[in-house]
Amino acid sequence: MATPRDLLNAAKAEITEIEPQEVAKRLDYYTLLDVREPEEYEQGAVPGAVHVARGQLEFSVEGQLTNKNAPIAVYCAGGVRSAFAAKTLQDLGYSDVVSVIGGFNRWKDDGLVWKTPRTMNSDQRNRYQRHLLLPEVGEKGQQKLFDAKVLMLGAGGLGSPAALYLAAAGVGTIGIIDMDVVDASNIQRQILHNHDRVGMRKVDSARMTLEALNPDLVVKTYDTRLNAENILDIIDGYDVIVDGTDNFPTRYLVNDAALLKKIPVVHGSIFRFEGQATIFAPYVGPCYRCMIPEPPPAELAPSCAEAGVLGVLPGIIGSIQAIETIKLILDLGEPLIGRLLSYDSLDQSFRTFKVRRDPQCPACGENAGPIIIAEYDDLCMPHATVPA
Repeated sequence: MATPRDLLNAAKAEITEIEPQEVAKRLDYYTLLDVREPEEYEQGAVPGAVHVARGQLEFSVEGQLTNKNAPIAVYCAGGVRSAFAAKTLQDLGYSDVVSVIGGFNRWKDDGLVWKTPRTMNSDQRNRYQRHLLLPEVGEKGQQKLFDAKVLMLGAGGLGSPAALYLAAAGVGTIGIIDMDVVDASNIQRQILHNHDRVGMRKVDSARMTLEALNPDLVVKTYDTRLNAENILDIIDGYDVIVDGTDNFPTRYLVNDAALLKKIPVVHGSIFRFEGQATIFAPYVGPCYRCMIPEPPPAELAPSCAEAGVLGVLPGIIGSIQAIETIKLILDLGEPLIGRLLSYDSLDQSFRTFKVRRDPQCPACGENAGPIIIAEYDDLCMPHATVPA
């Protein structure tokens, strides 16, 4: 019967081992794979190393290291587990794998560069374990979410589900701007609030709900009207803006300010039984003015208070806005840049329309002049000033 030493010798006979110094000279060539346990990794690691614990290697590594022809240098603490890991990688089809002699202990003893990595605590690992299982997200992606700052325009029908899911996903900072109070008529669709909070400032109600959902979240509130004087200061520093407003003056104002600050806007809108969503990425895809150069007459753009809205509809569109925001933060998939997603709840249909940049757009076109932040309250009636 084979002993552990026999198995180790057999593994080493089939792999290539390399000195730490040789790896350090070629960090631009090798992808480093750390196969130690999480508690070992947390105490120090080689900068840029991919971490997959040895016990999860067979089932997780292909999601982390997708190119099986890329050179990989595997290390553990002392060079034993990395030898077995290198053999396993070869069995999985990786063609250029080496095991670092002496592992991380030897790496440190040789005076090579290492640092204490930023890691998640046990509570965070438990909370976000479903994200961590996704190779497209993993710990690095979750850290990106922790670092992200998202501004919600409105704590209403669209802002409610979007903010809830972004907070639950681990977005580190969420700003909320809304100058309204909770009304009993809001509860039908604005799920950040409840009946006991009727009369409370919406930003305060939203903060209570979001902090109860995720105590690690930083919530910044702006109990004010968004206008030409304050918009640049408010949006400054945010990575993404989630637009939950339902009025043209604010949309044009936000569009121009976002272009100036180069912040993507995840747009959503709802009307009766239908909804739309898209992303305005400054100078990458079309802006709001490319899509709607001029606002329609006020009589053709009634608010939800006048036309009504199915209560669950903003939940669907707001959730789509949350997904698109996360995709932007993590650089995942194909965001709705240059595409308008249209949803009809009556026949449960989704349609996608291409929207292209307008070369003649006065805001982002080839010959556009300097962007001037100005008020646009004269574009439509005052009724459309309340978030959906």
